[in-house]
Amino acid sequence: MHKTLLALALGQALLLTGCVGHDNKSQVAVVTDAVQQNPFFTPSVLQYQAPDFSQIHTQHFQPALEAGIAAHDREVQTIANQEALPTFDNTIVALEKSGALLGRVSAVFYNLSGSNSTPEIRRIQSEMAPKMAAHTDNINLNPTLFARIDKLYQQRQQLGLNAEQIRLIEDYHQRFVLAGAQLSEAQKVQIRVLNEEQSKLTNEFQQRLLRLTKASAVVIDDVAQLDGLSDSAIRNAAKDAKDAGHEGKYLLNITNTTRQPVLAQLHNRELRQKIWQASANRGLSGADETVSLVARLAQLRAEKAQLLGFDNWASYRLAPQMAKTPQAVFEMFGSMVPAVVANTQQEANAIQAMITKTGGNFTLQPWDWAYYAEKVRQQQYDLDENSLKPYFEFNRVLQDGVFYTLNQLYGVTFKPRPDLPVYHPDVKAWEVFDADGTSLAIFYGDYFAREGKRGGAWMSSFVRQSTLLGQKPVVVNVMNIQKAPDGEPTFVSYDQVTTMFHELGHGTHGMFSNVTYPSLSGTAVSRDFVEFPSTFEEDWAGHPQVLANYAKHYQTGEPLPKDMLDKLLRSRSFNMGFDTLEYMSAALLDLEWHSLSADAPLQNVEQFEAKALAKHGVNLAAVPPRYRSSYFAHSFPGGYSASYYAYMWSEILAADAFAYVQTQGGLNRDIGMKFRKAIREVGNSVPPMEAYENFRGQQPTTDGLLKRRGLM
Repeated sequence: MHKTLLALALGQALLLTGCVGHDNKSQVAVVTDAVQQNPFFTPSVLQYQAPDFSQIHTQHFQPALEAGIAAHDREVQTIANQEALPTFDNTIVALEKSGALLGRVSAVFYNLSGSNSTPEIRRIQSEMAPKMAAHTDNINLNPTLFARIDKLYQQRQQLGLNAEQIRLIEDYHQRFVLAGAQLSEAQKVQIRVLNEEQSKLTNEFQQRLLRLTKASAVVIDDVAQLDGLSDSAIRNAAKDAKDAGHEGKYLLNITNTTRQPVLAQLHNRELRQKIWQASANRGLSGADETVSLVARLAQLRAEKAQLLGFDNWASYRLAPQMAKTPQAVFEMFGSMVPAVVANTQQEANAIQAMITKTGGNFTLQPWDWAYYAEKVRQQQYDLDENSLKPYFEFNRVLQDGVFYTLNQLYGVTFKPRPDLPVYHPDVKAWEVFDADGTSLAIFYGDYFAREGKRGGAWMSSFVRQSTLLGQKPVVVNVMNIQKAPDGEPTFVSYDQVTTMFHELGHGTHGMFSNVTYPSLSGTAVSRDFVEFPSTFEEDWAGHPQVLANYAKHYQTGEPLPKDMLDKLLRSRSFNMGFDTLEYMSAALLDLEWHSLSADAPLQNVEQFEAKALAKHGVNLAAVPPRYRSSYFAHSFPGGYSASYYAYMWSEILAADAFAYVQTQGGLNRDIGMKFRKAIREVGNSVPPMEAYENFRGQQPTTDGLLKRRGLM
């Protein structure tokens, strides 16, 4: 296989370097030089083909992407146009083996475009977006290729294949059909136009969001306005201001959600309001407004869905998911709204009472919620969030919390690999070993916020696991924790603790994968299943045995005092009405946008939001959606359009599974390995509900979810 890949790379390099007309010896010399200068043209020689970031530079991306597209196109054409009758090996397996060069460079480029972006990377991304969309269409809309896949699909039960191979054929067939493979030629032309426009708009949305995040940062002249922040946070704000060219001032960065963590601490109400408005009003106007992109993306997605025979984009997107229909999701949320709203209103009443009690003469507003909720928490649980932070030092949480739990459940250990090159000094690498000492994977942790990184947290793969290709996984987790000044410990909030567990839940979903075919590997599962293993993992952050292992004072090593630990555990359901409602509001907003029909006119975004929230009875003024449309990265530029509901759908599975595990002894290797074998290792080689039933012995109920969120 390596020889074939090298031949393809050499052939494309010859085209790129324009060597026609020279003698063969000169051609070989130039081509060899081109390959040596671009590390993507051959597989990395590092362990598990981990990217060699010491050799990768921005100028390598575009030539490798273009070469990868051309090489992949030739491979696909060869598969589609071969004279031999279609077989599983000469069609499906051949497709699984194709596109190696494009896969290598894409995996690195699209992670760095989110985690380490620069103006040049953004330029390349903009230029390549329509080319990548066209390449995908060239494959999915190829009638000759689809005819081969369709023939195998129709005969799949008679081909003597195993269950994973049949699953792979079915997956290919469904993907091609949903991409438009059965459309007329005229309709395919329309699909291509819509896909190209969508790729341009989503890329533009991402780039505007990056600029908006930077532009929305709030600059403060007087340090007195920062009363309530820790000394470390104030020093950070001074450093961020200096780095941004505001020497002698203070800068507070905006995260991607409507709610801003700093609002829980700042005493100055005017500043809280200013920060909240900077967050909530992003993208509504100005040169980088995104509302026009929102309206057009919703419209063109509806047009595409209609072409493919669906009523709307939500129906199209949910057809291959566990939920199947938008109505099923609306019913799930509808059944919960009354209880959630009632719970949230009780929380609002308690907060309003606290405002009055502490001398406030105003009605609760969104920028007041977190600040006064913290006072209510202290009153109800005698628990000060700031008093917890010395017990949540970042490295200890990672090592003695996340890594410890993974060892207890699954037997794995993490060994630092400082010898592996990384793409930023803050990124660290580990090698992951199984209980028997077998090396499983390479893991990169990129945990700290910086300019050029988009908001949020995510996991992605540089190399996907596949026994067919002889590949072991190379996985990265990315977060946006505010790093402490040099020489000082970095403390994390309990929310950030659970996010660290959550993202390595995704990470181990990729690292534990043990399937044959890369298309079915790791996290390549339905959107409303992929969040299940990660959400399951985050609940271990609050398990008493796990907490006792990592929640220790950063200076003395003393464990979190039992009274504080008990208060923390009791307070986990605090403010859960707010948390649930702001999430549900965003999920319903996402579904409403993508339930528009193709003949609906372009929408006024602010009016549409207000109408959608009122329709579902979730329009509490003090609890806005977690994301407004203008910065809803999951729904519009991201891959979660009509799918943001998936977090709660998956949470039903996670809560049910976690409750079941507690009946099986809780934190122990036996039940952990059962979960690993049934859920994490199988990827998409087993239908999601079948995989869940293999683990649990039955379908889930919602009881665990309601208990998890303190709603029953």
